[in-house]
Amino acid sequence: MGKAPIFIALVSACSLAVWAQNAPPTAVPAQMVVTLGHHYGHVPPVLTKNDLIVQQEHAPLTITNLTPLRGDQAALELFVLVDHCSTCEATSKFEELRKFIASQPSSTVVGVAYIKDGWLEIAQQPTPDRDRAIQSLSLPAGSKPSGPFGALADLAKGWKQDSCRHVVLMISNGMDPAAAEGQQDSSAEAAIDAAQHAGVTVYAIYHPSADYATADYSKIYSGQVLLAHVAVESGGEAYFLGFGPLPSLAPFLADITDHLANQYSLEFLANPADGPGALEQISVSSQIPDLELMTPARVWIAGRNRANQKAVASPGKRP
Repeated sequence: MGKAPIFIALVSACSLAVWAQNAPPTAVPAQMVVTLGHHYGHVPPVLTKNDLIVQQEHAPLTITNLTPLRGDQAALELFVLVDHCSTCEATSKFEELRKFIASQPSSTVVGVAYIKDGWLEIAQQPTPDRDRAIQSLSLPAGSKPSGPFGALADLAKGWKQDSCRHVVLMISNGMDPAAAEGQQDSSAEAAIDAAQHAGVTVYAIYHPSADYATADYSKIYSGQVLLAHVAVESGGEAYFLGFGPLPSLAPFLADITDHLANQYSLEFLANPADGPGALEQISVSSQIPDLELMTPARVWIAGRNRANQKAVASPGKRP
């Protein structure tokens, strides 16, 4: 072979290599729960997939399905997670919590768990029996000050992966005595990772311990910030008014009920993550003006070696 043919062969080989590097990766199916936020008394719109824009690293992604999570698609597993450090004036609040559990639709199963000395204790696995769930709900008895987020992470990790929506209602002061001031709280970040990986949405209600009036207010504030951080990053919301106990849980429980009644399963095709998979930032915006959407900040995206595997069943239908 002469020099010219060798040169042509090298150019062709290089061109093929460049094309392989720049070729679009095989898309992998992914999904998340999208919640319509506050609509202030107005009837929320019924979304279609044409109303949403989904992006990964500012690149638009293909939406394959958008399913309203109601009717026969409304299956939901709800865990009420109570921190035993949150002991202040709990009696009337827990009566409101019992009414909230009793009012859940038949498509929802309710479990009850506690955080005691920083450890997760499950009192009742999710059950359709409202009386059974309510009977397992007891007032916080107090425990030594400990971070609540390790227990939340354990709850998310131990939840059976299925096609139901998974939601945690967390009652806590959010305070982690082991957290270093001014530094990122590793237990809260681990809880966020676990919730996002498992597709768990967290709603957090701040409730203090009995000594809140004499506690370090900077630590109380840090606990509230952590509760809000964990909830919002998972696609949920946190509720608190000042450093004392809420006058009533009822309006906030009603807000959570409204959110759960206005959720969608969003399915889309994403660019695969490196390795076996990773949590990736996925942004979702609406083409409908003034519509608030609540979504997790990151979503689990399968890796390239799983590109040909089927997606996990979308939430909303109990197997």
